[in-house]
Amino acid sequence: MTEELRSHPFRHSHQDVEAADRIPDTPQTRAPAYRLAFTDNDFMCREELRPVRLQLELLKPQMIMDERGIQSTIVLMGSARIPAKGAETGRAADALADWYEEARKLARLITEKSMESYGRENVIVTGGGPGIMEAGNRGAHEAGGHSIGLNIVLPHEQAPNIYVTPDLCFNFHYFAVRKMHFLMRARAICIFPGGFGTLDEMFETLTLIQTRRMKRVPFLLFGKAFWEKIINWDALAEAGTISAEDLELFRYVETAEEAMEIIGHWPNGFPD
Repeated sequence: MTEELRSHPFRHSHQDVEAADRIPDTPQTRAPAYRLAFTDNDFMCREELRPVRLQLELLKPQMIMDERGIQSTIVLMGSARIPAKGAETGRAADALADWYEEARKLARLITEKSMESYGRENVIVTGGGPGIMEAGNRGAHEAGGHSIGLNIVLPHEQAPNIYVTPDLCFNFHYFAVRKMHFLMRARAICIFPGGFGTLDEMFETLTLIQTRRMKRVPFLLFGKAFWEKIINWDALAEAGTISAEDLELFRYVETAEEAMEIIGHWPNGFPD
């Protein structure tokens, strides 16, 4: 809270919350109608309050990141199922474990550069979960810097990985607002092999760039062999559903060093 807001002449909401907790227990004060609206979870979860919840979910991470001075981010997206080397699970995704290590290395290298700007520029942001997301936060942690995790409530109770900086670890209800926060400060998008969630995030971002609703930034697909097997990009262009120029919106890379080179040579890629 700023000094300007602290100095206003009105009673602060925290004071009324504390005062309400000391009110005598009567049938009237126990009634749901008597609760302060902004402390009433039942009221806040009503269908009619959806626009308010959307706004709150947009505002809270925005305000906290502003207070931390975070000006730009590098986005790492990829599968939650890809394990670290040596932590094989017996699933097919074990074959992709090399990408965990590459994401970890990339996050470490980017965070080392970020610390030259006191952690304000090019901060790693991931979905905050396991797999490639964990690799990104882990690499940043190993470099001695901070990183952001944008977690979301899922039926299987996905928990944040242990490497997310605690006061930059956010939880979302709305996928749409979460995806906005991935992109609002993005200076580069790094996509590692993934499934439905990664594809959703990838295509939404490409659509925003294609339609010029978002400024073009380095858009890097790690693993040409994987992505060309999953998506026949040329078939889309040949069918005329995208233009040939749209194929230039992204680039394939194989290593963290290659990605660093591309990001670093992009205008405003790594500020001095």
